Amino acid sequence: MHTNSDKSFQIIIWILKIGVFGIFLGHGIYAIQVHKSWIPFLEVIGFSNDLAIQIMPYIGAIDILVAISVIIKPLRPILMWAVFWAFLTALMRPLAGGSILDFIERAGNWATPLALLLLLRWKDK
Repeated sequence: MHTNSDKSFQIIIWILKIGVFGIFLGHGIYAIQVHKSWIPFLEVIGFSNDLAIQIMPYIGAIDILVAISVIIKPLRPILMWAVFWAFLTALMRPLAGGSILDFIERAGNWATPLALLLLLRWKDK
């Protein structure tokens, strides 16, 4: 028998899974389309303009795979990658000359997979 707290927990898990899915699917599609305004973010970590353009569709494909896998089965290593990658991409913005607010505004991009990761770990204990 499931209690209300079990149902509530599962609803929260699904909300977070949908959040991670949306974040990574949306960003993945933009990256596959080689969103030109993102090129400086890759340049700031050492990629040339040409390499950034070439690699962006692969990054997008990985983001889409993360999105799909989290909906199907949110595995710990994939969620850890999602937290790391979302934090790094948010941090790239001020490093590339944007405002620190560009980083702060994107806290949900890395906090959502982090919350899912922590809740799933808590559930396992």
